[in-house]
Amino acid sequence: MDPSTAYDFLVKGVQGWDLTGDSVPCELLLIGEMTFPVLVNPQGQVLIAASQYGKGRMVVISHESYLEDPRMTQFLHNAVDWLNASPGAVVGVHKSLSSLVDILSSCGIRVQSNAELTASFGVYCMDAYDEAQERKLIQFVKQGGGLLIGGQAWNWSHGHSTERVLFDFPGNHITSPSGVYFTDKYGESGNFSISGEVPNIPLITLHGLDSRRDLNILLRGVSNLNIVTDGVPSHLLVHGTLAFPLGLDDSYQCFLAAAHYGRGRVVVATHELLLSSPKLIDFILNAIQWLGAEKKGRIGINPKLKNLHDLLSQRQVVCEISELTDNLSIYCCETYSDTEAKKIHEFVAEGGGLLIGGHAWWWASQNKGQNVLTEYSGNKILNGFGISILKETIEAGKYPALQPEEQQGHYHFLRALSQFQQHLDKKEELQPPLPGWLQKLSQDCAKVLQIPIKNGHIYASLHHILWKMVQSNGIPPVSKEHPVKGKSKEALLLHLATALSKTVSDCAKLALYEFPTVPVTTVEINCTNTGDAAWRSTGLYLPRGNSVTFIFPSTVTGAGLQVQIGCHTDDLSKAEQLKRPPVVIHRSYIKDQKMSVSSLWGGLIYIIVPKGSQLGAVSITIEGAMQAPFFQLGECTSKSQWLTSIRHYPAPWAELAAKNIILTVSADSIRPIEDPEPLLLLWEQIMAAVAELAATPAKFSRPERIVADVQISAGWMHSGYPIMCHLDSVKELVNVKHIQASGVWGPVHELGHNQQRAGWEFPSHTTEATCNLWSVYVHEKVLKIPREIAHKDLQMENRKKRVSDYLDKGAQLKDWNVWTALETYLQLQESFGWEPFIQLFYEYQTMSNIPTDNPSKMNLWAKKFSRQVKKNLAPFFMAWGWPIKAGASTKLASLPNWDKNPMKKM
Repeated sequence: MDPSTAYDFLVKGVQGWDLTGDSVPCELLLIGEMTFPVLVNPQGQVLIAASQYGKGRMVVISHESYLEDPRMTQFLHNAVDWLNASPGAVVGVHKSLSSLVDILSSCGIRVQSNAELTASFGVYCMDAYDEAQERKLIQFVKQGGGLLIGGQAWNWSHGHSTERVLFDFPGNHITSPSGVYFTDKYGESGNFSISGEVPNIPLITLHGLDSRRDLNILLRGVSNLNIVTDGVPSHLLVHGTLAFPLGLDDSYQCFLAAAHYGRGRVVVATHELLLSSPKLIDFILNAIQWLGAEKKGRIGINPKLKNLHDLLSQRQVVCEISELTDNLSIYCCETYSDTEAKKIHEFVAEGGGLLIGGHAWWWASQNKGQNVLTEYSGNKILNGFGISILKETIEAGKYPALQPEEQQGHYHFLRALSQFQQHLDKKEELQPPLPGWLQKLSQDCAKVLQIPIKNGHIYASLHHILWKMVQSNGIPPVSKEHPVKGKSKEALLLHLATALSKTVSDCAKLALYEFPTVPVTTVEINCTNTGDAAWRSTGLYLPRGNSVTFIFPSTVTGAGLQVQIGCHTDDLSKAEQLKRPPVVIHRSYIKDQKMSVSSLWGGLIYIIVPKGSQLGAVSITIEGAMQAPFFQLGECTSKSQWLTSIRHYPAPWAELAAKNIILTVSADSIRPIEDPEPLLLLWEQIMAAVAELAATPAKFSRPERIVADVQISAGWMHSGYPIMCHLDSVKELVNVKHIQASGVWGPVHELGHNQQRAGWEFPSHTTEATCNLWSVYVHEKVLKIPREIAHKDLQMENRKKRVSDYLDKGAQLKDWNVWTALETYLQLQESFGWEPFIQLFYEYQTMSNIPTDNPSKMNLWAKKFSRQVKKNLAPFFMAWGWPIKAGASTKLASLPNWDKNPMKKM
């Protein structure tokens, strides 16, 4: 069902909504993916809605008097025509709506008055107060019938104060399976104009659901939720109006959630092992009671959850191993198959309870490029209930159970977003607890925007609301000169703008930028790659807010390649202060021969080539990008080209590339360079030395990358692909005289991190230690800078004092870190040279069954280094506090003693 087409049909010929008079409507709540509003008043209240359930349709009106109002004739005619799947079929009208018979008859519609429901009707019309035929009505619609129903629930609520309108009001027994509810909130009536398009579903409807009653049952007797099992749980995105979290960690990440939907209920865990964990037995028993609406009924457990069956049986809960059948009250299953998604949805909508568990991180790792929110089987089941499973993982631990009496203070996506919207509209200061929620709210906005609007008008409305937030408030300026606080409305708007930009084909609609006219360019990219996924530079730059069009050969589509806009991959979402937007890169898998990519923030353009690709050289046509300064050592680029044109290309970022390393820096920093060749030749010598010590091939499987940024996510620099550094470090990268005089300790330290291997690393002791072996090696071998000059911490007096202090404290491994740990290796190197290290690093690359615990790995290293230098080094390592085992010490005793052991003198 296309809401836009349906809406146009329903309002065709309707001049306006005249709802003046004595009738007081109620506000309608819409939560279904197949629902949409027909009339929303200026106060943002839904008064008329339409929906689809099964093969049939419903139109729900917020007061029964509107069904008998001649002023509504055109709309009622349209509604009945739209609802009737069999044109000309008789329309049955309940005895309570005698005037509707005359209205429909005057329109030439065949009507049967005072009718009881029969399957032969095309449409049935009724008020919302008769629940005698509720199950029959639901099946009537499900099989293809149309239902026109009107009523209000506020008057009913006055006489049913102990009952909950959403679940006990007769009309909701009929309409809620389709995602439409009558509420007890008064609706504002009046004279309203027809909207030119489908109105948006309000962000928050005052539906009156107090989830404290639910939490009191679900968390009765539960003080904490211990989610430590053998599995790794995912996060949950709780985005539905009637969905609510049950378990949150300290960052408001959710791992257990529940929801009402239609006449049924749902409980979701982010790993199936949680559903059979004895540590959660009290919660599981509560969940079973709540899901069954505290009534006796059959409990079916999917065969894949046999452990849950055994756990419940031990607690005398009557249950059975069963697939989903119509006679169950509760069904328990995993999220790893969607073959029964439609059946499960209808089971819950019509009153069933669903207990379901599973994670999405493994699926995401095996299905790169696919949208977890829409393609993962569990989300095909759960999205409609307002809960989704994410690929991100949560740290297993013991978390305090939520307190029901503090329900309004618990983080909930829609509540937090509504509060933020009110804050923006009123331009007031952020009020607690909203400031603490902003980071989580940013994450959730980005996630929910990954559910495309085609999945339902409820998502289209949310996209529209978020879009208006950014357009109304603007994209905040952010720079080194104008930083933005990390937990602020400006930071959230930056997040939101980035997320929204990924949902549109033209970011210029979101932010109006001016960009120059750029020519069509063809580039040749090496799409063969034997190493890890590699970025291939195009030498082009996409201006911010612009779109770029690519034309690929057919061999590229579906081969796992991606387009990447931007090189600054650090996510700054958790930063206390922002000097740039938190996320500025954009990646898209290449699925079509012609594709357009839009980027709000712009950036250098890359093609990401996955490991194992054998496509060879590929010609790609690119339109909409400008040239960036790019120099590749060894290619036929003359010095005159560099001087007269390349270094003056207009893009703000530049790249200097050698065989084994690519430097990405601001264009302004390279424009003074007269000749890049000496610089890149020096870097090639550095990289050759890095490879030599690591005992790896002279040509890297992919060039290392160092990227400068105005702000990075950790430290002064950090390792990875790419290595990231601050703009202030650029002189260390591109100034030959500075490198030769002062060295490049920081960059080589990070290159050393990239060479570290788990087999011979002992985290956290050596994490910041052994990487410095490469710094020492490069400075002495290539730059001819002695270690004591390369870094002040390696001056001899500092080294001696460090060892002395360590030994004075008892040589305990807890103190063996960074420079102290490095000293152990330096003593070995100064006695035996670099060759034993090179040989061992090579040997470790071919070894299998290397232990994973530190003590075993340290014993292995001690034995291998001893045999490499043909000396018994056990006493040396033991002096350093290494946990050398008696067996290893005995074996090494057959080797000659190391008489020059420097630790003997200490």
